[in-house]
Amino acid sequence: MNKKTLVLGASLKPQRYSNMAIKRLVSNNIEVVAFGLRKGEVAGVEIDTDLIPYKNVHSVTLYLNPARQQEYYDYIVSLKPSRVIFNPGTENPELYNILKANNIAFEVACTLVLLSTNQY
Repeated sequence: MNKKTLVLGASLKPQRYSNMAIKRLVSNNIEVVAFGLRKGEVAGVEIDTDLIPYKNVHSVTLYLNPARQQEYYDYIVSLKPSRVIFNPGTENPELYNILKANNIAFEVACTLVLLSTNQY
């Protein structure tokens, strides 16, 4: 099963965890789409700077702090993902409640760890 993943908060900087996650997802043959503040490409994945209504998104993995997430609440819900992953530093009880109200699963976990332990 393809777990198409949106990396929200994607960075072109190789030292950023969002950048590492894109590379690791691609190397695990997972379809990746990405949104960030700067256009560019990481591991063959174009980083979009517009909020595109992607279809069939299984997972949204967050790399934005809670204050930065607020403007994306409606967007995340509109994608109807199967789950949202809150990476370290992105934990957000307000968004947890919104996801619960929309029957969207979430987990507080690290995408890189999930991938390396075959739990993704």
